[in-house]
Amino acid sequence: MTDLPDLQVHGNLPELVSPVLVVALKGWIDAAESAAEATSAIESQMDPFPVASYNSDVFIDFRARRPTMEIRDGRNTHLDWPSIEIFSGHDANGRDILLLTGSEPDSAWHRFSAATVELGRRLGVSMMVGLGAYPFPTPHSRPSRLSCTTPSMELVQRFGFLRTSVDVPAGMGAVLEHAFSDAGIPAITLWAQVPQYLPSMSYPAASVALLDGLTEVCGLQFDRRALEQESIIQRDRLDRLVSRNSEHAEMVTKLEAAFDASQQQALPLEPGPTPEPISEKDIPTADELAAELEAFLRDSNPDSP
Repeated sequence: MTDLPDLQVHGNLPELVSPVLVVALKGWIDAAESAAEATSAIESQMDPFPVASYNSDVFIDFRARRPTMEIRDGRNTHLDWPSIEIFSGHDANGRDILLLTGSEPDSAWHRFSAATVELGRRLGVSMMVGLGAYPFPTPHSRPSRLSCTTPSMELVQRFGFLRTSVDVPAGMGAVLEHAFSDAGIPAITLWAQVPQYLPSMSYPAASVALLDGLTEVCGLQFDRRALEQESIIQRDRLDRLVSRNSEHAEMVTKLEAAFDASQQQALPLEPGPTPEPISEKDIPTADELAAELEAFLRDSNPDSP
């Protein structure tokens, strides 16, 4: 399709009915890879069909994201190149969905966003929803909360997500929010909170929250039972780990008190003690907890090496 020079369209564009574009690019903030896990759940259920590929020579710096060389008995058998793709599919209720996945572009961000919006227009995109996750002083024993970013005050007011005011570096998701919003297409990104004391492991509770958020903002539905079961197992393990260390148990108790107090801010205040604030020094580093978690899991599985 020569009038979309930055995209390689695979065959004819599909005929879709008001699809939602879900954006889950790799390379920006995704604590515990929670958005990646939610995206994997979506991909496994949507029966993805390739719609278009972006021009990697334009948008990807291969020195920063080198292709993977497969060597078999000394022979270079294959190069796996990083890519950016759009797929179409359906949610559990048969609603049309588009999924933008792959590496966050390294360059030509204005061209990338313009190409994405133009393709979205032609496919009749009704809404863009991005997924992300960030570390936050929140306890693993409470649900993962969602915040949002969007240029639209109407969307901010419609949904009861957490709000914040801060200046931070932007990812491509933020650029797409403005590009779609400027084109008259609602755009929002959902951000799940991940306990910052967790090491670099998956955190399925945040992935569950993101899938629930998709349902709330645009009605998309996906089976999240497997992720929910994983989150229950993980919480049990973390509960037992924390109970073995009085300092960590105190830290979690403080985080729980702060979490519960923030949930009650919109309600009339009742007399009682103010939760003691928690400081950075009260929270173990990821390396410290990772070492303890490794030992805990080893002790819990005596048959492991």
